Amino acid sequence: MTTFRPDPTFYPSPSMAMEAPPERYGYVATFWRDEGEPQKDAVAAVDLDPNSPTYSQVVGWCEMPNVGDELHHHGWNACSSALCPSNPHPHVERRHLLFMGLRSSRIHFVDVKKDPKNPSIAKIIEPQEYKAKSGYSRPHTAHCGPEGIYVTNLGAADGDEGPGGIALLDHDTYEVIGTWEKDRGDQYLAYDFWWHINHDVMITSEWGTPRQIENGIIPEELLANKYGHKLHFFDMKKRRNIQTIDLGEQYQMTLELRPAHDPAKEYGFVGIVISTEDLSGSIWCWYRDGEEFAIKKVFDIPAEPCDDVDLLPNLLKGFGAVPALITDIDLTVDDKYLFVSCFGQGRSIMLDVSDPLNVTQVGEIRVGGIATRAPHPSRPDVPLLGAPQMVEISRDGKRVYWTNSLYGAWDDQFYPDGVGAWMVKANIADGTMTLDPDFFVGQGQFRGNRVHQVHLEGGDASSDSYCFS
Repeated sequence: MTTFRPDPTFYPSPSMAMEAPPERYGYVATFWRDEGEPQKDAVAAVDLDPNSPTYSQVVGWCEMPNVGDELHHHGWNACSSALCPSNPHPHVERRHLLFMGLRSSRIHFVDVKKDPKNPSIAKIIEPQEYKAKSGYSRPHTAHCGPEGIYVTNLGAADGDEGPGGIALLDHDTYEVIGTWEKDRGDQYLAYDFWWHINHDVMITSEWGTPRQIENGIIPEELLANKYGHKLHFFDMKKRRNIQTIDLGEQYQMTLELRPAHDPAKEYGFVGIVISTEDLSGSIWCWYRDGEEFAIKKVFDIPAEPCDDVDLLPNLLKGFGAVPALITDIDLTVDDKYLFVSCFGQGRSIMLDVSDPLNVTQVGEIRVGGIATRAPHPSRPDVPLLGAPQMVEISRDGKRVYWTNSLYGAWDDQFYPDGVGAWMVKANIADGTMTLDPDFFVGQGQFRGNRVHQVHLEGGDASSDSYCFS
C-alpha cells in the first residue's frame, strides 16, 4: 500500500510554521538594467546560515536564457494551502519558484529543491503562449492556492493598458488554465492579491497599467491621481467582485497586501506609496464590519524635509522633501509585527500590530536613502544608494531581509546616481531589530545585476496560507 505524505514544509497552522527549521538559503531575483554590456537576469542563491563558511555570500547562480525579462516578484508553486480541506492537494511539493519577467511576460519555473545551492530552470512559459491563454500580460505576483497557482498581471494581453487581473495555472502541469475572474466589477488596475482563504474572500490592489509603469512614474498622472487607490474584494468560489473600497484618490498606489495569517481572522494591511496632498505614506487596515469590509488608516509616515536640493532627484526638487515611498510591507507569521519599507527615506519601520486598529512603532533601521545615504555597519564609511525595498521575514519571526531595487525605470528616477545592488539583514529579539553587521551582500556578488525580491528556503512570512488556527 502506498502512503502519501505531504511535503514537510507544509504546515496546517501558523504556530506550527513558526517551529520550522531555520532557512539556509535565500533566492533573489536579479536583473540587468541597461548598464554596460547586456547580460542576462539570474536567480542568486544566498547563504543565510550564520554557521556556514560562506555566510552572506552568493553560492549559486542560475541565468535566464533571454536578455531583458526584468525578473521581479516570484512565488512558490505549492505551499501550506495545499493542506486546506476545502480543496486539498497533498501530493504536490514545494519545489519550484515562479520568476516573472515583468517586462517580457515570460514565466520561469526554477527548481530550488533538487540542489538548493544551485537553482536550475525546469520550465518556461513563453510570452505568446501566456498572453493567448491567460488574457493578460506583465505577470507580477504568484501565490499558491486552492485551485492552482494564481498569478496577478498588470495589463491585458494586447497593448499597454488594462484591465489587469489574475490568471490561473494548473498545480501539476503548470499549464495556463485561463483568466480567473468571471465578473471583475469596476476593477481595472491590478497589482497584488491575497485572500482570507477560510472565508473564500480574495483581496486585490492597484498600481497602474504597463504604460504608466514601464518607463518610470509619469509625474503628471501621479499629480492628477490617476494611479491606483482602491481595494477590491472577490468571492473566491464565484470569482466575482463583491465590494470595492476607494481609499480616496489622493492615496496613490495601493500596493502590497498582507492579510492576517490566522485563518480565523478577517483583517489585513495595505501600504500606500504616497499621498499627493502632503507626500506622506500610510498603512491602512481592512477588516470585516458586518456584511462588508471597512478600512482605517492606522499609521502615517510624513515626508522628511531636505534643505539641500542638490541631493534630490528632479522629481522632488520642487518639494524640498523626501517622501517615505512605502514600496513593501511584511507581516510576521504570528501577526504581531509589520515591517514597512520606505524606499525614499532609506528606512524600515517595525510596527506592533497585535492590535491591528491601534498600531505603534517599536523599531527602525536606516540604510541608504535619497538624501541620507546611510551606510551599513559593515562598511561605516561607504554611503549607500538605494534603500530597504522588498522585505522578507523568516517563519519564526527572528530574521528580516531586505533587497534594494524597486523597478529599473523607477530606480533611475529616484536614484539617478544609481542604486547598486545590496541585501541586508536584521535580527529580531525582545521586540527590537538590529542590523546584522556580518551580513551584507553587495553588487560585486550579484555580478552587476540589480536585486529585487527574495524568498527563503522552505517558505517565509509572505509565502503561505494556513487553514487551521
